[in-house]
Amino acid sequence: MRRFFYAISDDINTDKATPYSRLDTLSMGASIELTESIVHHWCRVLRANVGDQGILFDGFGGEYQVQLQTISKKHATATLLSHLADDRSSTVMTQIGLVMSRGERMDYAIQKSTELGVTAIQLLSSHHGEVNLKPAQVEKKLAHWQQVAIAACEQCGLNRPPLIIAPLSIGDWLSNLSIHSSNLTSAVSPIVAALSQDAHYQVLQHSADLRMQLSVPAAGQANMPESLPKILKQKTSYIQLLIGPEGGLSHDECKQAFETGFEPWQIGTRVLRTETAPVVALATMHALSF
Repeated sequence: MRRFFYAISDDINTDKATPYSRLDTLSMGASIELTESIVHHWCRVLRANVGDQGILFDGFGGEYQVQLQTISKKHATATLLSHLADDRSSTVMTQIGLVMSRGERMDYAIQKSTELGVTAIQLLSSHHGEVNLKPAQVEKKLAHWQQVAIAACEQCGLNRPPLIIAPLSIGDWLSNLSIHSSNLTSAVSPIVAALSQDAHYQVLQHSADLRMQLSVPAAGQANMPESLPKILKQKTSYIQLLIGPEGGLSHDECKQAFETGFEPWQIGTRVLRTETAPVVALATMHALSF
């Protein structure tokens, strides 16, 4: 069945006076109004008919099987049939500090990181980075990258979308980590602003069990932190990763990262592209956690 993200704050439907209801506040058999984005995709693009069934998830836990009840030119309703409590979330909570890259490479990094269960991606700019967004560009790019993550969730079955967090310089991000001053609600796209307050994402406000910087192979440097396998075997763990641009981090950025507790992690003897590194890192952690 088709899967759709039911955003309780639908940024497409800007004329709606109140947000949509969280699905967990409704009882089975209830009738719900579908969001504008779902109506467009399911009813117009995919040409669904009354009686067709699909899956909705709002990010607050699990997924809901629904049946289309009514369809009009601009609106549609569905009936809640059943609830499955499986989030399919990773046992390892992860936040990636990812220096932004251009075009499809950034989309690829976000899409594949989502499929591998990342909890959040903090967008970063750096001395050697190729992307520095102007203030007027941030809202549009943030919405685009969040939609990339949501589309990946719809495809792969993940029911808690990763948060894509507004860009900071590496220096500012590392400083914020030291004082835990992040305000997620104001730093994410409106489509997930309410979701960012859910308890699932509060781990992002805490100190990580381990911080690692993906680095290029260096003579005499340990391949990975000794504590990584043990931390991955914990019942719950939270790991932060820092992934730099194609040109690498500057000397000052590396120094600040080290002083903030980021240990070097080199995966193999080859230099990975910036969009490949998060995929390999997350997949490696999943393999080591079993």
